[in-house]
Amino acid sequence: MKKELNQYIDHTKIGKDVKREDIIKVCSEAKEYNFRGVCVNPKWVKLAKKELKDTNIKVVVLIDDPIGDSDHKKRIELCKKAIMDGADDLDVVVNISDVKHEKWDKVLKDLKAICKIGDTKVIIGSGYLTDEEIAKVSQIVKEAGAFCVKTATGKDPLENREMAEKARHLKIMRKNAPGLEIKASGNIRTRENVEEMIKAGADIVGTSSGVKIMKNYGKK
Repeated sequence: MKKELNQYIDHTKIGKDVKREDIIKVCSEAKEYNFRGVCVNPKWVKLAKKELKDTNIKVVVLIDDPIGDSDHKKRIELCKKAIMDGADDLDVVVNISDVKHEKWDKVLKDLKAICKIGDTKVIIGSGYLTDEEIAKVSQIVKEAGAFCVKTATGKDPLENREMAEKARHLKIMRKNAPGLEIKASGNIRTRENVEEMIKAGADIVGTSSGVKIMKNYGKK
C-alpha cells in the first residue's frame, strides 16, 4: 500500500438522525485513528471543523444527496456555505437524472462552477449507471476541474452489489479520469473490503465502519 490504511479512510457520519454528540464522537475517533477525513452533512460542518481544530484531518461535506437533483443555483449556494463554514472537501453528487438523459453540456457547466468554489470530489452514482455512462461522466468530472471522482453515496444501488462489481467501477473511472484521485464508497465495512478497493485503484475510501476496520487492523 502507498500509505497506511487509516489514511485512506474518510470516516463517515451521515443521516437524518445524527445528533451533535454523534459528530463529536466521530471526530474524536478520527483523531484517535488519524483518518484522512470526517464526512458529514452540511449542518454539521462548523462543529466538525471546531472538533478537528489543530489536526490535519479534513472536514468533508456531502452535498445534494442522494441524486444531485437540486437546481444549479441551490447547489452553488450549498457549496459556498459549506466552504464558508469550514469544509475542506466538497463531496457533490452529480445530477444523476441529467447524466441518464445525456445532458452532458449541462452536467459539465454545473460541475465547472462547483469546482471553482473549493476542492471537489464528484459522486457519480455509479450504481445507477451503465459502464458507458460511468466512463463518460468520469471524463466530464476530470474536465470540470474536480480532484477526485467518487462512486456512490450510501443510498446508491451500488451499496448492495458485490465488491468485485465495485472494483470494476473503480477501474472504469481510473481509465477514463487519469490523474484524478478515486474514492470508493457504498457498504465498505471490513479491512478486506478496504484493501480490495485500494487494490482496484481507490485513493480514498468512505466508510462508517472506520473504527471497526482499524481495530481489526491495528491502529498504526
